Amino acid sequence: MTRNTRPPFDPELEAVLAIVNAEVPAITPETIPALREAGNQMEAVEEMLRTAGVTRRDLTIPGYEGADLPVSVFARADHTEAGPGFYQIHGGGMIMGDRTTGMSHFLPWIVEHDAVVVAIEYRLAPEFPDPYPVEDCYAGLLGTAEHAAELGIDPDRLIISGASAGGGLAAGTALLARDRKGPELAGQVLIYPMLDDRDQSVSTAQYDGFGLWDRQSNLTGWNALLGERRGTEDVSIYAAPARATDLSGLPPAFIDCGSAEVFRDEDVAYATALWRSGVQAELHVWPGGFHGFDVAAPHTALARGMAAARNAWVARLLES
Repeated sequence: MTRNTRPPFDPELEAVLAIVNAEVPAITPETIPALREAGNQMEAVEEMLRTAGVTRRDLTIPGYEGADLPVSVFARADHTEAGPGFYQIHGGGMIMGDRTTGMSHFLPWIVEHDAVVVAIEYRLAPEFPDPYPVEDCYAGLLGTAEHAAELGIDPDRLIISGASAGGGLAAGTALLARDRKGPELAGQVLIYPMLDDRDQSVSTAQYDGFGLWDRQSNLTGWNALLGERRGTEDVSIYAAPARATDLSGLPPAFIDCGSAEVFRDEDVAYATALWRSGVQAELHVWPGGFHGFDVAAPHTALARGMAAARNAWVARLLES
């Protein structure tokens, strides 16, 4: 067997992937502007909010080096008392997406737990390379914690969350919060996180040309963020959390991914590193799942299972 012998896609998902891949080819630096333009789905976002009975208000907070950054605050229409808070960081490979990207992940937490979600609009690479994205995210976390009361958040139940690049940034922001002595986090939800710039895992070789976010797309994202530093020793643990050797002192973590995606091995390794450092973590690797399959194919059995396991962990954490 070679490292390029890859686990197959789930049959139900493979049928979806054939359609999605035709519409979303591998990403190159030249295709970033068009992808950003195509990602504007505001009408669909507003419909999702109306259906869920969730309100949205937009604010501006200071980001890295004092820049004005927009955030959106999502809450149930009947929210009155301080409750759980989620600081949400969107995905998009560090190069695209906005603060409504991945909204289907956090809407159930708002509806079921009367939580408030604060979603940050961090600045994107390559126009704003590292450390701008993670420092923007940390600045937004500080602002969220400082204004928790007026946002309707119980500061003792503040959880950081993110998917894909947002999951990597959430992990990096949690490391910054640990090393800078706050804010305190009750947990971290890392949804198929993008953690390692080094392009050395078995799974990154296996999914070169296969899947929704393949090796080429992944290198495009990391190169945009890090430039010539990618893969060298001149990369911080906050930009690429897989490089951290000491994960002690971090909050409990939930990590999930598919077995048929680039991020599989780095996500499994990060969960292992958390356990090695004495941090509680729950890991799910969904057999035959491609990157982002829960969003691309939410009707499938595997996607429903993924969402249920993630939401159950959040419920247990909040109940504790």
